Amino acid sequence: MAFTSTLSIYSHPQVRLLNQRLQSLPFTAAGVAQFAPLPPLNRRRTCSPRSFVFRVSSSVEGSRARSGGSRRVYRQSQASAPLSSAPVKQIANVVAPVAAFFALTFVIWKLVEKLLVPTPKQLKSLTVESQSPSQGLKWSFAAGTNLLSQLGEKIERQSKQKLNEFARELRSFSSIDMSGRNFGDEGLFFLAESLAFNQTAEEVSFAANGITAAGLRAFDGVLQSNITLKTLDLSGNLVGDEGAKCLCDILVNNSSIEKLQLNSADLGDEGAKAIAEMLKKNSSLRVLELNNNMIEYSGFSSLAGALLENNSIRNIHLNGNYGGALGANALAKALESNKSLRELHLHGNSIGDEGIRSLMTGLSSHKGKLTLLDIGNNSLTAKGAFHVAEYIKKSKSLLWLNLYMNDIGDEGAEKIAVALKENRSISTLDLGGNNIHVDGVNAIAQVLKDNLVITTLELSYNPIGPDGAKALAEVLKFHGNIKTLKLGWCQIGAKGAEFIADALKYNTTISILDLRANGLRDEGAQSLARSLKVVNEALTSLDLGFNEIRDDGAFAIAQALKSNDDVAVTSLNIGSNFLTKFGQGALADARDHVLEMTEKEINIFL
Repeated sequence: MAFTSTLSIYSHPQVRLLNQRLQSLPFTAAGVAQFAPLPPLNRRRTCSPRSFVFRVSSSVEGSRARSGGSRRVYRQSQASAPLSSAPVKQIANVVAPVAAFFALTFVIWKLVEKLLVPTPKQLKSLTVESQSPSQGLKWSFAAGTNLLSQLGEKIERQSKQKLNEFARELRSFSSIDMSGRNFGDEGLFFLAESLAFNQTAEEVSFAANGITAAGLRAFDGVLQSNITLKTLDLSGNLVGDEGAKCLCDILVNNSSIEKLQLNSADLGDEGAKAIAEMLKKNSSLRVLELNNNMIEYSGFSSLAGALLENNSIRNIHLNGNYGGALGANALAKALESNKSLRELHLHGNSIGDEGIRSLMTGLSSHKGKLTLLDIGNNSLTAKGAFHVAEYIKKSKSLLWLNLYMNDIGDEGAEKIAVALKENRSISTLDLGGNNIHVDGVNAIAQVLKDNLVITTLELSYNPIGPDGAKALAEVLKFHGNIKTLKLGWCQIGAKGAEFIADALKYNTTISILDLRANGLRDEGAQSLARSLKVVNEALTSLDLGFNEIRDDGAFAIAQALKSNDDVAVTSLNIGSNFLTKFGQGALADARDHVLEMTEKEINIFL
């Protein structure tokens, strides 16, 4: 039997009726309802558009004609007994999880799309470009790009641009300082090409640039062809012994470089040996600086051997190494035969008294004309000063003698003073930091009565006290030819400043006076101010730093500068004292006054 039902969507809102209608439908073996195809719509015969028609086929009874039976079928379907709900539950068990899966997938997709896919406004905000070409880096990146990669490329481009600028400098100027640029080995390979056949650059500094032994290979084929470069500074690059060997192999065939600087380059004895072998064949090098390395006795011996064969080297700087007494002895033997050496710098090599004895013996037999000897900070005592004094007596060419930071004491100072009476060549004498007291400085002062050759006297860091200042001032008042006098950290106090100030009233030679850290206070400053009021055409530089001077002392000095229209002072250091804004203002006013009245400019360091 066939049943036909026409249902209006709004006719029966009760939910329970839907279950009854579904139970009346026939199902296949698979539990699926069989629906008959809808007939063609006839707009004139159909009911309201809100109703729909469906046909159900029954396997028990055949089809029945539609006409006149629709309402009767509907009643029978309502009155028929309910069928089993098992097929409906099966459908629900299948459909519900599928629907839940698709719903969950849709929600997740929307969340992912919102989080990961930027909106047009966000895309616009991700593009950052600098509008000014002179300020910093320009960043331009969009979604999906690698910012670090672009930044690295930007830095690389800027590095190449800088190197190109350095290269242009090398080709344009005669003196180029490229120290501290940190361009490393790769940068040196790039810049070295600009030195090949370069006819402009004469002095080049590549100091402190992170260059290693591998980087020095960049000079191979370059320095051999360069005939203009005269000074090459590679200090502060840890090239080590391997780097020294590489560089020396190149410089053997160089005929232009006259000054080579390898200070603080991590060189040891092997590096010194390589340099020594180069010196035996190179005849153009005049100045060699190897300060602050780790060269010991073996390296000193190698360099000494080179001095026996090299007749062109003029200055050797070996300060801050570890030569010791044996190293000094090795150099002494070489100096006996060498005729070219003019300056020998051995500061801070722990030579000691025995080492200095050998060295002075060698220098006494030196056939050349040594003009500068630096043996400061070598643990010398009065015994060592005796050997130095013997050499001073014989020397006729030495101009500059540095005994700074030894411990010769008053006894050693007296021996040096006796030798200076016979010497008429030394013009600069440095005895600072030698534990010299009143007796020692008095012996030196007495020499100045008849010695007009000494123009620079360094006595700083010696506890000479007020009495030592008095002994020195009494001589300098009318004698000597001292132009630079350094008495910093000498404990002279305000009383000693009074003696020095009194000497300045009459002295006509002292141009530079250093009185730092002597505890002068206001009293000492006022004593010096009284001397500045007197016409002194010699004094141009006065250093009063670290002297506990306060505003009263500053006022006195300011008034002195204003009072003397013929003041010659051009540099006044009164920094690291206890001045307030009032003392500083007074000195500034004095400076302006002098400039306005005399058109002389005084540099005042506060």
